[in-house]
Amino acid sequence: MAIIENWLPASRENYDGSPVWMISWYGMGKTSVQSPLNIPGRIAWLTMEVPGFVTLLYIMNTLPAQHGIEDLPWQNKTLAGLFCLHYVYRAVLFPVLQPSMSPIHAVVWSMALVFQFFNATCLGSWLAAYGPTTEAEWNSAAQLGNGGSSVLQFATGLVVFYVGLTSNYFCDEELREIRRAEQRRQERLAHEQGRPVGSIEKHYSVPNNGLFRYMLYPHYFSEWIEWLGFWIAAGVGCAPARCFLVNEIFAMLPRAVSGKKWYIEKFGEDKIKGKYAIIPGVW
Repeated sequence: MAIIENWLPASRENYDGSPVWMISWYGMGKTSVQSPLNIPGRIAWLTMEVPGFVTLLYIMNTLPAQHGIEDLPWQNKTLAGLFCLHYVYRAVLFPVLQPSMSPIHAVVWSMALVFQFFNATCLGSWLAAYGPTTEAEWNSAAQLGNGGSSVLQFATGLVVFYVGLTSNYFCDEELREIRRAEQRRQERLAHEQGRPVGSIEKHYSVPNNGLFRYMLYPHYFSEWIEWLGFWIAAGVGCAPARCFLVNEIFAMLPRAVSGKKWYIEKFGEDKIKGKYAIIPGVW
């Protein structure tokens, strides 16, 4: 049963002409300006990220039957599982684990939501019906034009994906610990001075552990590694996986470059000296 006829899930014609191929930037992150259009951080993050993997799961469970596909290969199911694994952390656990989250402007929220829908639709449709749907297609060299990979290549992609996922988590944890440490300090001072606990929402410092020794945004870089691994596993001809990685780079690179300027302005050149923005040895 289609929720939106020929669009959710998408028909082959609409899938091939999907506007996701033209998206090179999508809104992400928080806004710290005061605005009546701000949405509380945790609520905004959850509601703009969860629809991605929910849409993909819906398509995976409905589109195959429309094309007479009784069962999908393990590769398709594994890739869908990796996508959901990332977003269960990113969409559900991340806002819960954060000590604080700044509000997100409604414009940023809506742009992220649109991206999630189109990205999940393209990836989900490829995995459910429009990419390789048999073991023979996955293993065939002729399938390279539409994705597909050998078991060795698929396994390599899995390893790369998990390296990126693990690194991403530990980088996020390092940033969370900065806020937790400030929260503990605020609670101690409040107890000593008999006053309310101060806010940690606007507290920032320069992280220096792990990959933060070498760059300011290793959590962005780690996410690129994740989706590079996903693309390797899906096959170099998998256009949705390739476009997802390109979108991630085009969205995060400008933020990292401008973010480095902000760090220098706030903390001084000496504290940032020797750190790259996001690509070690390059930028």
